[in-house]
Amino acid sequence: MPARYLDPRSLGRSGIEVSALSLGSWRTYERLPADTGTAILRAARDAGITFFDDARYNDETGRAPLPTGYSEVVFGNLFRGAGLRRDEAVVANKLWWEFWPEQSAAAELDASLQRMGFDYVDLIYASEPPPNMSVAELVAAVGGLIAAGKARAWGVLNWPVSTISQAAGAAAGLSVPPPCAAQLPYSLVRRSPVQDAEMARALSEAGAGVVASFCLEGGVLSGKYREQGTAGRAAATLTEPRVGPAIAAAVELAGLADRLETSPAALALAFPLASRAVASVLFGATSPEQVRANYAAVSLLDRLSQADLDDLSRIGAAPRPA
Repeated sequence: MPARYLDPRSLGRSGIEVSALSLGSWRTYERLPADTGTAILRAARDAGITFFDDARYNDETGRAPLPTGYSEVVFGNLFRGAGLRRDEAVVANKLWWEFWPEQSAAAELDASLQRMGFDYVDLIYASEPPPNMSVAELVAAVGGLIAAGKARAWGVLNWPVSTISQAAGAAAGLSVPPPCAAQLPYSLVRRSPVQDAEMARALSEAGAGVVASFCLEGGVLSGKYREQGTAGRAAATLTEPRVGPAIAAAVELAGLADRLETSPAALALAFPLASRAVASVLFGATSPEQVRANYAAVSLLDRLSQADLDDLSRIGAAPRPA
């Protein structure tokens, strides 16, 4: 089996190694009982997942003691409650620049670290520069976080290709490490921008790997919404035209999954996982069973033939021009 399918994988040129699958926390743990959240993180650890993604966001439950950032408090508590060792995990967080320039990058990350109860993060993603901040200023700011030991490396979050190229150039000029990761949506029905030639070239020049997100299209590719009345976050969007390709692909995935004796979700995750450009595939889970089911994508690649991978790749692909 080619080495690109195996754990661990290099996170760009950072020297950090990550698991092929990574576990996210977006809009998840504050909605679950604490013991369920702890069990999810333990299941991830037991499956071999070492890469965990956290973020600050506003409370949507109406019950949190903090209007924003309670997600980080919950994640830190669950991380420790699950018995994860900080020196054995790769933890990512994000800079949103929401209160910039009154709040510097250092102040924003310090606040996140305090809420999580951590001394540092391994990877800090930066969202796009806010108005009146240049790309060079952003690169200098994240370089300062690395120099201060508050982050080991940095990455970009949903940046366009031109800005990534600017950041790599600015990093070289400022003697700051270049971005080692780009978190980008990538799925059977969302192949751009990851597969665009310009993006591939920019990431290669920067030495950055893709952390693939939204690989299940909000759960639609798992097939869970094929039965009418299924509850879930994507349920209210199923009639929107933009969701149509994922709904159609879910039907084809189910058929291929039956033939290959696996689940549609594992197949959908196997697609980005098989890419040479991808360092890790990010997913979320609301139960330990879901973690284990999704992690089956890693072992699934051990038994898929090239013909099987070709069949998978054809699902959701845009028609070729005549």
